[in-house]
Amino acid sequence: MGIMLQSSVGPFDESFLIRIPQLERMMMLQGLDPSRFVIAKDRSLSTNARPFGSRLWDYTVFVDGDHFTVTKPNDASFLGYFVARCLAPDDHAAMPPWPGGLLSRVLRWMAQPI
Repeated sequence: MGIMLQSSVGPFDESFLIRIPQLERMMMLQGLDPSRFVIAKDRSLSTNARPFGSRLWDYTVFVDGDHFTVTKPNDASFLGYFVARCLAPDDHAAMPPWPGGLLSRVLRWMAQPI
């Protein structure tokens, strides 16, 4: 079983869905179990006031009882962000190990500049 996708605003883009198997393979190469991840897409309440600009989406990633949320304009942008922040090779081999489990690892990657 792979990543579970949920959406309260309609389906994910077809181009996003086509790339999910590749994303899951990348995750497994990094030692991550895709079946532990849920990606939810929702309307961004803080940025979707029609008079104030474009439509954005909140993408929430749940893993092992924890979660983080990012706001992006489309599915492809979120996927690029997720891959760049969570699946990039770890360039900090000299750093001491980060305490915690899988979510700590993901949050550590998210804290690094792109």
